[in-house]
Amino acid sequence: MSDAITDSLPANQLSLAHLPAGARARVLAVTGTGAVARRLMEMGVVPGVPVRMIKSAPLGDPLEVRVRGYHLAVRRAEAQTIKVISDE
Repeated sequence: MSDAITDSLPANQLSLAHLPAGARARVLAVTGTGAVARRLMEMGVVPGVPVRMIKSAPLGDPLEVRVRGYHLAVRRAEAQTIKVISDE
């Protein structure tokens, strides 16, 4: 199943959850719906914004990401809905 958002993304895009620690990327889209997606966008996770994966917690959840000069903790499931393209 596809939708207009994911159909328009480049082939080399990946989810924020798959970005390695220390890597930099740019947000392409937030593909989730509902309150969580809206809250992520309110916190500045919007298309075009640079992000940097800082680290993941010892058990892999949550992830620490730098966005717009601050550190944001997101659940791995939420990070799966954030599509990025690596700057590296």
